[in-house]
Amino acid sequence: MLNIGILGCGRIGQVHARSIRQIEGARIAAVADAFPEPAAALAARSEARVMGSMEMIESKDVDAVVIGTPTDTHYDLIHAAAAAGKAIFCEKPVDMSAARIEDCIKAVERAGVPFLTAFNRRFDPNFANLQARIVADEIGAVEIVTILSRDPAPPPISYIQSSGGLFRDMMIHDLDMARFLLGGDEPVSVYATGAALVDPAIAAAGDVDTAAVILTTASGKICQISNSRRASYGYDQRIEVHGARGMLRAENMLENTVEVATDTGFRKAPAQHFFLERYAAAYFAEMAHFVRAVLDGTPITPGITDGLRAQKLADAATLSQAQGRPIFL
Repeated sequence: MLNIGILGCGRIGQVHARSIRQIEGARIAAVADAFPEPAAALAARSEARVMGSMEMIESKDVDAVVIGTPTDTHYDLIHAAAAAGKAIFCEKPVDMSAARIEDCIKAVERAGVPFLTAFNRRFDPNFANLQARIVADEIGAVEIVTILSRDPAPPPISYIQSSGGLFRDMMIHDLDMARFLLGGDEPVSVYATGAALVDPAIAAAGDVDTAAVILTTASGKICQISNSRRASYGYDQRIEVHGARGMLRAENMLENTVEVATDTGFRKAPAQHFFLERYAAAYFAEMAHFVRAVLDGTPITPGITDGLRAQKLADAATLSQAQGRPIFL
């Protein structure tokens, strides 16, 4: 039995708790949060103890920790958990600073503890199937990857102000997905452009809400990513991979699969509207992977180095958009 402590009892902590409760061989041993009410509520639902963060990390009754706290707390929690010999499941980004992530990598490697960076989209059943078929050479050598990721509406301005910017907050998932689909052919150049077309308050906060990025690998493969903080038709999450012998495509998840045809044409249901429902299966699968890997001693992916590489791409995209030029890695 893997005894897991949850650091952070907000929305994402509750998502991970729900997954853990469904996984054989895992249990929630403890929860911790800066605010007592969400900690008490999650503890009651999970039959777990409420602890302080350091008390949990140092407890012999906890084997692994889920870090779902604000990003600026990750650095210290990772160092403490690694020193205590705990397996670590950490929400993205690992940190806003690539240099500080490198410090975390040293701590994790020194301690020899398992570490998963929670890029949950790798575990989406459709995206994982698509990637497996690339690996199986179904479409030949990959030439162009296209990733579309658009939110139904922007988050509050208070969130925008502390998010690190669209490239580090929103697009970092797509940058990791690009690496996942490019099969080890790492991007060597990043060109980004962006604008605030959805809300002028986002521009006033120093960010963009509409952006595109082109990644180029050493062998010449191209990945194009399109992001928007607004999609009137729901949560838009699509991937297309074009190869030498064909194309693979993953479409949006709809609210239902019913299609109606009348004299006005064909109509389908809208896309699912929120990331929690769209990626419910992915959240469960990533936690199940973490639990199995820790119990069996098998490799975990994506690891902390994947978190660093995605962060460096996000940093390069931010710099490229600001300076209007490609950034070479």
